[in-house]
Amino acid sequence: QVQVVESGGGSVQAGESLTLSCVVTRHPRVNNCMGWFRQAPGKERWEREGVAVIDINGGIAVSDSVKGRFTISRDNAKNAVYLQMDSLKPEDTGRYYCAADCVGAARAHLTHPNLGYWGQGTQVTVSS
Repeated sequence: QVQVVESGGGSVQAGESLTLSCVVTRHPRVNNCMGWFRQAPGKERWEREGVAVIDINGGIAVSDSVKGRFTISRDNAKNAVYLQMDSLKPEDTGRYYCAADCVGAARAHLTHPNLGYWGQGTQVTVSS
């Protein structure tokens, strides 16, 4: 059974940093296209926002709302993806979900995610 497990969330002050981690259990069906998505308070699941995606070719797409502040990286040997979040703002508050296994370019999945496996999410709260 494929498991996607996020960690690293927490409560911070505006301007501080957090690093999220996500590990996907090894399974031959799951490729290493991975991404981060977030759901703001009061928003529905279908309103989740794509934050950053890295596709199987290493192509990266990052949301304009976090560009220059967030960095996505991947460790293929560990089946892991990370999200370094700097200069956090209150509007970054939300539940962050990791997802894995997709085909196609990263940009496409940022706006219309079609990834096969999702984690339970980790909460990030940024106070002003």
